[in-house]
Order: sequence, then C-alpha cells, then structure tokens
Amino acid sequence: MNPVDDKQALVRRDMWRRLDHAAKSLDNADFVHEMTRNALFDRLRPIVVDADVVVDLGAATGGSAQALSRLYRRARIIPLDLSRQMLAAAQHKKGWFSKQTGVQADAARMPFADQSIDLVFSNLMLPWINDPQAVFSEVSRVLRKGGLFSFATLGPDSFGQLRRAWNQVDPGGRHVAFFSDMHDLGDGLVRAGLADPVLDVDRLTISYSSPATLFRDLTMTGARNSLSGRKKSLFGKRRFRELCEALEGLAVDGAIPVDLELVYGHCWGSGRAPAGDEVRLDAGQIPIRRR
Repeated sequence: MNPVDDKQALVRRDMWRRLDHAAKSLDNADFVHEMTRNALFDRLRPIVVDADVVVDLGAATGGSAQALSRLYRRARIIPLDLSRQMLAAAQHKKGWFSKQTGVQADAARMPFADQSIDLVFSNLMLPWINDPQAVFSEVSRVLRKGGLFSFATLGPDSFGQLRRAWNQVDPGGRHVAFFSDMHDLGDGLVRAGLADPVLDVDRLTISYSSPATLFRDLTMTGARNSLSGRKKSLFGKRRFRELCEALEGLAVDGAIPVDLELVYGHCWGSGRAPAGDEVRLDAGQIPIRRR
C-alpha cells in the first residue's frame, strides 16, 4: 500500500491547526465517531484480550479512552493524539482515579518500546493519515505477540455526493480526501507483519437539511479541506452558491444524503516485523464478513 500522491496528501500543518480548533466543538458533532466506536466495542467484547497497556491511537477528545477504561478496568490507558488541544480536552474528562496518561505523538512514530502494548485501538484516525502503511508497521512494532489491533476507518465510497457536487463546480479540483480500499488495508496489515486480519464493511447514510448543516459538521470535526493540491485562492461567493445548488440537486425527499463506507478491522501482533518486502499472506485470502 503506497502513500497518496502529493496533490492528494494532507498538509500536516493545516490539518494540525484544524484539529486543534475542532477540539472545542468535536463532542457536539461526533455522532459518526460514537457510532463506529460502539461498533468497535461490539466487535471487541467477544475477544479475550489480557490487556495491561492499551493505546487509544488518535484519541481526539477522549471518548474512546473513557470507554476503554471501563472495559479494561485494570489496564493503563494511553490516549495518543497529534493535537495538543484534543488531548487537553480529553484530560478534562478523566476521573480522579483514572489510569490514563495522554501522549502527544505521531501515530507513525510512537514513543513506546517494541512489543510493549497489549491493545491498540483506533477509531477513525486512519482517514487523517497520508501513509497508513507506516502506521501499520509502527503498530506491528509496539504490539506484543498475541496483542490486538482494532480499528475503524473510511473506505473510498465515502462522501460520494460531495465529490460529485465539487466536480460539477470545479472539475479536476482537489476537495475530498482519498480513503484506502478495504483490500489495500488488509494487504498493508499483512505487509506490516500483523497476523490474521479480518475486515468488514458497513455503510451509513447521513441526511442533511441543507448544505450549511453539512459544512457545519465538517468544520466542527476538523474535516475541512487540508489537501496539498487544493487551490490557494479564496472560493468566491458565486462558486460557493453553485456548490450549494449542486448539493441541493442531489437531495432525496428534501434532504441531502451523504454516504459513508465504514471499514472495521482487527488483527494480531505476531511478535516480529516483516523483513523487507516480505508478504506472508495473499490479501485475497483475508476473510471478509458481509453484513
């Protein structure tokens, strides 16, 4: 799995600024995060994990870390995020006797020893990553043998309506981020040395009463355009009005639908990193659970 091309890559500085700004508003617009978090926990409960140290990778404002502390009561929970403001918001949610210790770090450069983590949990962090393969390799390094990596991310069919509306107004422009295909994700997990990956896909359609409510949610979650290939000039009122009209033209029964492809996965630490380009399993053999 290769990193996205330069024009489709997220600009780290811009993304960082948007996430810091969204730390105050995320909890008021994180209904998708809450849904995928609950779905991940539904998948975790039947799996026996002897967890002493748990990393919440891309912890944001700490919703998952709180739930993890309830599920793994004896474990030390480590919320990790690139955004200092997100971690500060998570800090305010901690209880007096919480074992959580926030860490500001890059997901591809975690400050943990090899094979020192029992569970890496990641809810909708991968859509913010230009090179998921680097993150998978780092997860493989820190995860102990038999430890679990559980994650949710977005697939390439996400935001199809928004892409179509933008293409009507600005053909060839860079406005919506790239999301990796499920099979590419599975292949990347195997290349990283992680064992027995299982992935499944669910789909969600969110209905918006107006373009304004859609853009409000995107802003509140920090998900506005941070692509390096975006136009640097201001988007004029006339063009923005055309975009809103294009979105309204996609409305069904008076509401604008926005489709999300939700990809869930889990796999296990193998106790070793892959050598070079070694691949131990054809991605086509990865079991897929259909809903």
